[in-house]
Amino acid sequence: MKFRLLAIFALLIAAPVAAQQPRPLFAANDVINITIKGPISTLMRNRASANLPGSLLSPTGETLPILLSVRGITRRTSDVCSFPPLRVQFATAPPPTSIFAGQRRLKLVTHCQDNASFQQYVLLEYTAYRMYNQLTPLSMRARLANVTYIQDDGRPVTTRLGYFLEESSDIARRNGLKEIHAPDRIPETTLSPIDAARYALFQHMIANHDWSMRAGPAGEDCCHNARLIGRGGIASGTVVPIPYDFDFSGFVSAPYATPPDVLHIDNVRQRVYRGYCIHNAQAAVVAAQMRAARPQMMAMIAETPGLIDKTRARAAAFVDQFFALIATDADTQSKVLKRCL
Repeated sequence: MKFRLLAIFALLIAAPVAAQQPRPLFAANDVINITIKGPISTLMRNRASANLPGSLLSPTGETLPILLSVRGITRRTSDVCSFPPLRVQFATAPPPTSIFAGQRRLKLVTHCQDNASFQQYVLLEYTAYRMYNQLTPLSMRARLANVTYIQDDGRPVTTRLGYFLEESSDIARRNGLKEIHAPDRIPETTLSPIDAARYALFQHMIANHDWSMRAGPAGEDCCHNARLIGRGGIASGTVVPIPYDFDFSGFVSAPYATPPDVLHIDNVRQRVYRGYCIHNAQAAVVAAQMRAARPQMMAMIAETPGLIDKTRARAAAFVDQFFALIATDADTQSKVLKRCL
């Protein structure tokens, strides 16, 4: 069994190899400085507003015409976020020399509330994306931005850290795959076993329960807080789930985050493994990969700019608790995988 796991692990870390480089915005990790000018107050008051014209001043000094919309579900509501997440759509294609070259519509995760603690939650969620990047190129990249918001009449609104998220079509493109649009529910046998196991075990690490890699809301595309990519179509065992939206995780511990009632747990920092039993062999391999990648993953917590020492220490301790659960193959089986679905 040990040699079989080592053989699978060797294949796992050798593949997949990214077919192409990320687009310029997601090719580096330094913080960019941008200015967004537009009808900010209108967006805050009327969150159903869509495609309101504005402009984005890029780090290289070019002004790009954009359309702004409010997006999200929980964070869209005014009782949760006074400043909701935004959709930034480029009205015309950015020039090839722009850091935004190749971008059409971007998700911008904003600071939600003006107080300092919410800035920490945003940075922790960004860190979770960076940690998953250490495990696989089949993951969503994020780019931190120091954003100055200006009302369309020139009045300053605020300056806060946020981050842009890579579109799923670009994740597919750089991995030589295709974006997949599926109905609201797909069979678990459709999923790539190793990628589904990685998805589930990572979510267990950050104690995120706000997801489904095979079902979405009734009448909507699959899946809940997951995007699907693959070699084309819903073929058995080939669909790769890409996780996103980690603000309801215990790792982030946003004050508005609550666990699903069906799990019967008290708070989001309690872990409940929700991977599928048919993927247990692959999950054991992923656990070994995560142990090997632990230094790189923990480095993401240390390297995220703007996190205060208290936040870093609490986040690192929370992840350490997970690694205690998967310290050995036997621990992984007895403390995690035996609770599979």
